[in-house]
Amino acid sequence: MAVSSNLDERYGRTPGSTRRDRRVLWVVAGLFALILTGWVVWAGLDGAGPEIEARDTRHQIIDDNSISVTFEVSLPPENAASCAVQALNESFTVVGWKVIDLAPSADYTRSFTEIVKTTELSNTGLIYRCWLT
Repeated sequence: MAVSSNLDERYGRTPGSTRRDRRVLWVVAGLFALILTGWVVWAGLDGAGPEIEARDTRHQIIDDNSISVTFEVSLPPENAASCAVQALNESFTVVGWKVIDLAPSADYTRSFTEIVKTTELSNTGLIYRCWLT
């Protein structure tokens, strides 16, 4: 036993060091729990704003310099929004772009058709993005 206690003392395995290690472990665990709780609260409050969703429904190529794009926008009633409509050519290069403003409405989902002027023949037309204004 004397040899074992000498080895424990030599390598820092004393009853005092065990209590100190346990205290440090509890402090680290408490700090981790506090930081995790703060992050969960912050992340939960961050997404509290109204959401908007846009969906392409169809497009029609009118001629070499214009395309008609039809889309639906779903947003909370009585909110104004803006949407960017784009026209792409065969190599997916933007050849037409138009930003439209949507007035507030009592309807949650509305459909829109916009004609976008293009610099060359477009292959497709779609919604790039919508945002609340």
